Parts: sequence; C-alpha cells; structure tokens
Amino acid sequence: MKHVIVLLILAALAWHGYGKYQLATARTLAAGSPTALADLPGERPQSRPERPASVNYHCDGRIYCSQMKSCEEATWFLRNCPGTKMDGNNDGIPCERQWCN
Repeated sequence: MKHVIVLLILAALAWHGYGKYQLATARTLAAGSPTALADLPGERPQSRPERPASVNYHCDGRIYCSQMKSCEEATWFLRNCPGTKMDGNNDGIPCERQWCN
C-alpha cells in the first residue's frame, strides 16, 4: 500500500511539472513567433500582433484583468499571450466587468 501512495505522489508531481513545462514552452514560442502557438494542443490559433508601433506590450506572465491598465492592453494580451484568464465567457472580449464594458 505504501508503494502505491508513493507512486501516486510521484505521478502527481510529474503531471504538475509537465503542465509547467508546457506553459513555459508556449510562452517561449509566443515571445518569438505568435503564430507558432497554433501547433500546440489546446491553444487557439494566433494572428500577427495587432498593435500600433507606439505601444510596447509583451507577454510577461500577466494573466488577470486586475493586472491590466486598459481595455486595449487586455485585448492585446488575450490575443497574443498564452494562458490568459480574462475572457470567462469566451466571446473574445476580455475584462468586460473592469475595462471593456
């Protein structure tokens, strides 16, 4: 019984580590080529970043609406960065209660 518990703990740790690895890989790909995310399972296809030359956004790990400063910034993060949690109803409009109302 002790061996089964140890195996379950090791499997849970491996599963957690693999999830972290996938997220880090997706962020690395997003930093170099936003269209590369289309090859990852579970990721929506990305288009070229749509931003004016004067805006200097980059994927830096922010994923929540409370970390954004505008609707424009939240929209850019939703379209270009993996793992964001700003569009609860999946309609493509982020932070509807806070910024994009």
